[in-house]
Amino acid sequence: MENFPRQSLLPSFLYSPSSSSSFFTNSKTLSAAAPETTNVLPSSNKSFLVPAPNEPGKIEMYSPQFYAACTFGGILSCGLTHMAVTPLDLVKCNMQIDPAKYKSISSGFGVLLKEQGARGFFRGWVPTLLGYSAQGACKFGFYEFFKKYYSDLAGAENAAKYKTLIYLAGSASAEVIADVALCPFEAVKVRVQTQPGFARGLSDGLPKFVRSEGPLGLYKGLVPLWGRQIPYTMMKFASFETIVELIYKHAVPKPKNECSKPMQLGISFAGGYIAGVFCAIVSHPADNLVSFLNNAKGATVGDAVQKMGVVGLFTRGLPLRIVMIGTLTGAQWGIYDAFKVFVGLPTTGGVAPAAPADSEVAKV
Repeated sequence: MENFPRQSLLPSFLYSPSSSSSFFTNSKTLSAAAPETTNVLPSSNKSFLVPAPNEPGKIEMYSPQFYAACTFGGILSCGLTHMAVTPLDLVKCNMQIDPAKYKSISSGFGVLLKEQGARGFFRGWVPTLLGYSAQGACKFGFYEFFKKYYSDLAGAENAAKYKTLIYLAGSASAEVIADVALCPFEAVKVRVQTQPGFARGLSDGLPKFVRSEGPLGLYKGLVPLWGRQIPYTMMKFASFETIVELIYKHAVPKPKNECSKPMQLGISFAGGYIAGVFCAIVSHPADNLVSFLNNAKGATVGDAVQKMGVVGLFTRGLPLRIVMIGTLTGAQWGIYDAFKVFVGLPTTGGVAPAAPADSEVAKV
């Protein structure tokens, strides 16, 4: 079991460092009161250090270094994974825009191979890499920030009681910011992937798009992007945290802090994959809207609904997107937590917070 003081307002229950982790306080505080009788909240000048095996140093939780590490982990997890599935994304976007030509996954790959060759499968990889790296940086970095911020606002007891609401609120807040960073790249990516001959990639596609649509045209799809990504991210983070907690509680015969790091990372991948399936279903109608609006100049949401139909919005390209998003989300959580372990931080989730008794919560 972790040695966290239950009266702490810091949401340390959201993380699961090794059993050797502890609060490091100054010698005066330790000599003044024994740990089992202390009811004083940790002061802001005390450091919460998380050791890890073979780490070159320690990162203080919720410090600038902590958020920088989470931000960089988000860049790696989102940028690399989205770039890797560019061929699937390319077929998915074309199935959404032209279902008569791209009838299925297999035929879609066949059409692309015949018309554009093997190199065509990675058309648009540069805006994909840069856009989703920017999105990942904001998504994961701000999620960790807002998760702690809302936990502190709620207090230890309410944060334990309403932990899922904190996951949802933190992820939604982070995604609002992340999509502003992603939107221009996403607009160019969709145009490059769905209109052969429009541009080779970002370097020529971005100025051509701006000349055609104007600078504000890059954000034409922002509201549908929010409609796609905010529910997706809320489901991604809240369901992941819940699923991982359930795995450790019901499927693993020992506490998380006694599990090996490879086992913890395997659980992160499994939890991420299952969460990704739910994410794909929840966000798919908005994904169809984003593809439609960024492909057709002057198109509106009404035009998309009229052409695709309500059923089409929910089903067109969905099987491929489930495979893509499930794999993508699982890999993202695996990479993100692997980076956290590398820099000496605990993997995400897995420990159910215990609400402190009223007598244990000290008054500030």
